[in-house]
Amino acid sequence: MGRLDQEYIRRCLKAAEKGEAKAFYDLGLHYSTGNGVPLDYVEAHKWFNLAAVCGLKRAKIDRAEIARDMSTAEIAEAQRQAREWMQHR
Repeated sequence: MGRLDQEYIRRCLKAAEKGEAKAFYDLGLHYSTGNGVPLDYVEAHKWFNLAAVCGLKRAKIDRAEIARDMSTAEIAEAQRQAREWMQHR
């Protein structure tokens, strides 16, 4: 992972801490493609879910797309992580 990628992910995480929907969505994109972070559909689904809760329609579409490649247990874990994120912020 390049230095610029690391800095961008760090900025997205800071923005996500503030509840910024675009940051949630961008993190979902990165985790769903493995761009700058390890490929992780559970993590991607979590971020897309948080963006969808904020009203981003594209996040709902992308969340559904990656869910097709996930097990029921993985989706449940992603949903649990999203709920936990919301409860602690």
